[in-house]
Amino acid sequence: MSYIKIIFGNPVNCTKSSSYQTFQTINPMFSFEDKWKPQMDIYETEEEIILTAEISGVKKEELEIEIDKKAARISGIRRPIMPTKDARYRLAEIQYGKFERVIFLPSQIDTEKVSASYQNGFLHLTMGKVSTKTFHSIKIEEEK
Repeated sequence: MSYIKIIFGNPVNCTKSSSYQTFQTINPMFSFEDKWKPQMDIYETEEEIILTAEISGVKKEELEIEIDKKAARISGIRRPIMPTKDARYRLAEIQYGKFERVIFLPSQIDTEKVSASYQNGFLHLTMGKVSTKTFHSIKIEEEK
């Protein structure tokens, strides 16, 4: 069983990968200067934030997720399926290449409570919130 790589850090880093630059050099037919943006849904409950990203055609090994307490960064690459040698394009709507989304979260995340799954072209990221029900009392001392 292979796992989705999740990197915990602070702050979320936004960089181009070397595999993206290599792929761009090998395949000049496709322009990757404009990154595509996968569609996402984000919703929350009292305990967690759930993010679902539509990224069909992206291999799990080419996904990278970075999480810190305030943001999530999801990046990867969707490689094109090359037609046979004698084929000509009549329509080309599917976007290929590098993608990256940095999502600033509505609540702080407990990085110990994060899980990810990838099924049928959808990435599901479940992030537990930092409990806001914990209070810290401060004793007020008398002045001398």
